[in-house]
This record gives sequence, C-alpha cells and structure tokens, in this order.
Amino acid sequence: MGFSLDVFADNPYLTNCWMLAREGSGEALVIDPGFEAARVHGILAKAGLKAVAALATHGHGDHVGAVMAFCGSDVPLYIHEEDELALTDASAWGAGYGTYSPGRPPLTRTVRDGDTVEAAGFALEVIHTPGHTPGSVCYRFDESVFSGDLVFAGSIGRYDFPNSSQDAMLASLRRFLELPDDVQVLPGHMATTTVGRERRSNPYLLQLV
Repeated sequence: MGFSLDVFADNPYLTNCWMLAREGSGEALVIDPGFEAARVHGILAKAGLKAVAALATHGHGDHVGAVMAFCGSDVPLYIHEEDELALTDASAWGAGYGTYSPGRPPLTRTVRDGDTVEAAGFALEVIHTPGHTPGSVCYRFDESVFSGDLVFAGSIGRYDFPNSSQDAMLASLRRFLELPDDVQVLPGHMATTTVGRERRSNPYLLQLV
C-alpha cells in the first residue's frame, strides 16, 4: 500500500515537520510539530487528511514547540521517556532554548527502544538514538527512517548541549550504520538522503566505518 509524504519547514530553524499518510486513509501522522500548528493542520485539511498522532524525535523546542496547539486534547503525542521532562521543565532543554517549555499535551505517551507506534495505517519502530538529547529517537517504517537530529545529509546533530553525550552520539551513529543502504533518511533538517549515501560520503560517518 502506498503512502504520501509532505514536509513543512517554514520556521527560523528550518526544522522539518513531516506529514505521513497512507493513500486513501484520510489519516496522517505528524513528526516533530515544532512551529505553526494551524498551518500544519491547514496543509493536512487541504489534502483531505486529519492528524491522528504526533511523534517527537526529541524534546528540543524546534521539534516540539507547537505540541500543545497541535495536539489539543485529542491527538496523542509520542516522545521517548527520557525527553518527556523537557515538555514541562525548561531546565531539561539544555543550552540555546532559554526558559521555554511547550507544555505536555493531555494524551502524551512515552516510548522506549524497540516499541512500535501504530497509527494511521503505519507501524513505526522506535530506535533509541541518544546523544543529541538523552531521549532522541529515530522512527523506522517500511524502507524509510525519520532520523531527527541524529543524521542529516552530509552532517550530524550537535552533541555539545549540557544534556548531550558524545559517547552516546557515537554509539547511536554506529547503530544508524547498521541500517541497509537503501533505507531513505527523512531528517529533522535539510534534504532527504539515504543510509548508503551517508555511509559513503558523510565525513562524520566515514570516521566510523
């Protein structure tokens, strides 16, 4: 069964908010609603879609800043248990995000490594990839993976925040390299890529292979 994929990145951080739907289902998953909740809902409505779940790759503000407005009282938010605190405790954000915390939507659900999030006709595997934040995750479905701020086209996420870990980041990057070359990578910033392309050309990953 096919699927449609759209992205919204009109924000100061150029953060990718991904919208994923099975063809003909009328339901969508939204990954990282960091900004402009009404505009994202508008994009979905124009396509005849309704959000049934929101997934956070991690707890930084540019990825979850709009969760309260986006989720309201009826859309569940999935976030790793180690980043859930960032929704309500500004001190958990690390540097660069001031004293801001977005709030915890009523239907917040926590996930762990190996869990499966099932919604809108998809089953997404949760891959815990800490380093950028303690609760950073990737979500794998079909032959694609939402990589959050783990891997970008030609680069990787930062690991110099107070709650980051270089050792954890390196371990997570090695885990990323265990994925097959043809897996499509849908990152938190910048353009799409593939695992194979990054394995062959990403200077940060070349040091690990």
